[in-house]
Amino acid sequence: MSSKNIETDASLDYQVPLIRGNPTFASITESVSKVTEAKTTKEWFVLFGFFSSLTMIMIGSIGYLIWEGTGIWGLNNPVGWGWAIVNFVFWVGIGHAGTLISAVLFLFHQKWRTSINRFAEAMTIFAVICALVFPGIHVGRIWAVYYFFPIPNQMDMWPNFRSPLLWDFFAVGTYFTVSFMFWYTGLIPDLATLRDRATNKIRKLILGVAALGWRGGNKQWKHYELAYLLLAGLSTPLVLSVHSVVSTDFATSVIPGWHTTIFPPYFVAGAIFSGFAMVMTLAIIARKIYNLEHIITITHLENMNKVILLTGMMVGYSYSMEFFIAWYSGNPYESFAFVNRAFGQYAWAYWIMVSCNVIVPQIFWFRKLRRSIPVMFVASIFVNIGMWFERFVIIVTTLAKDFLPSAWDYFSPTIWDVSLMIGVFGLFFTLFLLFIKHLPMVAMAELKGVLPQADPHFGHDGHEGESK
Repeated sequence: MSSKNIETDASLDYQVPLIRGNPTFASITESVSKVTEAKTTKEWFVLFGFFSSLTMIMIGSIGYLIWEGTGIWGLNNPVGWGWAIVNFVFWVGIGHAGTLISAVLFLFHQKWRTSINRFAEAMTIFAVICALVFPGIHVGRIWAVYYFFPIPNQMDMWPNFRSPLLWDFFAVGTYFTVSFMFWYTGLIPDLATLRDRATNKIRKLILGVAALGWRGGNKQWKHYELAYLLLAGLSTPLVLSVHSVVSTDFATSVIPGWHTTIFPPYFVAGAIFSGFAMVMTLAIIARKIYNLEHIITITHLENMNKVILLTGMMVGYSYSMEFFIAWYSGNPYESFAFVNRAFGQYAWAYWIMVSCNVIVPQIFWFRKLRRSIPVMFVASIFVNIGMWFERFVIIVTTLAKDFLPSAWDYFSPTIWDVSLMIGVFGLFFTLFLLFIKHLPMVAMAELKGVLPQADPHFGHDGHEGESK
């Protein structure tokens, strides 16, 4: 990394962005735009075909589920919620990093977000789409799924507005809508850039419509920045509210192990934890394939590792507090629920969860490991494995041993549980591949805004100006 790109000029009060080399506006545009303008590679088509096939498996699994009913899953009498809700909570959590990176870090003026925010925002949209697959299909009688929607009572449908499932509709629906608007608003200047570079008439027309007539005038920039700021302000409370509402699916029940007030902050910390890990996994692959190491630098990845370390410690604290409160409450049912998690029939799942979520992130205390690409890539995969098992432990182990020992049973997934989960991963990566091929994966306009050339004083007092 050039020393010029990391020095701070106190007299001008700006810090040169942590981007390798000597970036210019033109070089940023060229590096990002060429990913979408280059000829599609055979490797992209192979991956797209593979993940599209997995998506078709998901569609087939849902079709057979509608035909046969939820009996094709591994559900039994005590475990009425299985992998469908596990995957729903998992995917909602994955979507949290995008909003945090985009909105919260934007409001706190963290310039390092500009290299990864577009990436994370897109991942948020796709993760929420994957999450929305599950609430409707897990209800069993899918032809009665309209009760899941907030239909006005004057229609004589009478949905239960006190149901946490209806709260999910409002929370996740609002989260998706605001996140999509935030993502699209940030895309507009970059779509205009691609429009102006397009050589194909059809591509130019499509990008022109999508860019909404953007010309980069002063009035347009003024309105754009105001809209972006307002959407960032709307998105920020959603980081806390969405997974808090999802956690009330459990916390409002009377089931031991669920009826606890720690769930909202616990779920939010876990969601940010898993979301950053997924951003890390995808960013490491994409920056290598598309030669964006000078834009998505090791410093950006290190900062994400620090967030993973912080939220991992919050999750570990929540695990310990659950055991403490179960003991402190004096409730034998509550105590049994947590002892059963750690030492019962699902102890293997519990200790996978603890190992991946609490122990693995501790390696990021060491700067050398925190800046090692292979280490952070493997750690990010382990984190998401651990977070999936966290949701499995919360849902399945709690239900498998209910109040009555005569009702206890062991949940085992069927091939249809597995096929649906694999298929949804296929949907996520299919959407992601389409995104990186057709839209800029780095926010060019925002990245240019934090370059030293964007400072009005750049080029004066001995600073090197830009000829272009």
